[in-house]
Parts: sequence; C-alpha cells; structure tokens
Amino acid sequence: MYEISFTLNGKSVTTRAHPLARFLDVLREEFGMTGVKEGCGEGECGACSVLKDGRIVNSCILSVGMIEGCSIETPEGISATEKGALISDGYAEAGAVQCGFCMTGMLVATEALLRENPDPDEWTIRTAISGNLCRCTGYALVVDGVQRAAERRAAGTQPARMQPGGQS
Repeated sequence: MYEISFTLNGKSVTTRAHPLARFLDVLREEFGMTGVKEGCGEGECGACSVLKDGRIVNSCILSVGMIEGCSIETPEGISATEKGALISDGYAEAGAVQCGFCMTGMLVATEALLRENPDPDEWTIRTAISGNLCRCTGYALVVDGVQRAAERRAAGTQPARMQPGGQS
C-alpha cells in the first residue's frame, strides 16, 4: 500500500492503495463518488469519466498511482458548480435524460467541451460526446441539451436550482 495524494473536487485528499488499483474503485469505494459508474470496464463507454487536470479520462482504466498530485473532478464536483447546474438544466429542458446511466459521463464530457469551446456546433458536440455510449436517447436530445447549456452559459443564466423557488 502506498499513500497517494491528489485534489478531489477542490479538496486535498490522500488514499492508501496499491498504485495499480483501478481509480474507479477508489473513487466509488473510498470517496463515495458513485456518479462514476462501471459500464464496460474497458474504457469504451464513458460511464466512468472524470476530469484529470481538466482533461477527460476513463477512470476504469486509470490506475490510482497515475493520479498522484493531480486535480480530479467527478460528476458530483462538476454538478455542484453553477456551470455544471446549467448543463443539467440544458439536459432537462431538452428531455435528454432517459435511464440516466450514461448522463454523468455525458456531464463530464460536456463540461470538458464547454471549457474548451463555449460555442460548439453540432458536429463538435457529437465528436465531444462520442466517447459516451447511450442506449436510450439516440444522442439528438443530448446534443440539444449541450447546445442549450452553452446558450445558458453565454447568456449568464442562473441555474434553476439557484433561482428563488428553484430546486435545491
């Protein structure tokens, strides 16, 4: 076992783990980050996506030893921000959420995209979310949700849950 320190959703944390342990397991079991899900276990479906130093990675194929000193953002951390809440609002307005299994990975992919390109076109959005497999939506509603989130961010809209009378 080794001590591995990193920043998790803005907080400094340390874990004692074998450096080859899957980061997905450490996030879920030790830190309670259940927004990262195991879909395929092979880095193909995107359900376990997190941001590592601002770049999207699949935590199911990332060993915990590779995150020493890194900044990690999970779906929980992103959705707790105003920008993350605007993504959720965009998805809800577009009717993009169906079963919900893939949505946390979509949230991470959307945040990564909008940080890099705040006004993406449809092709750019489809490319950005292409690492996330969804069996329910057909992706059109997700693309619409991302476009709505980008528009809300550009307009400086306040997230629904942060408005008077909004959800908390």
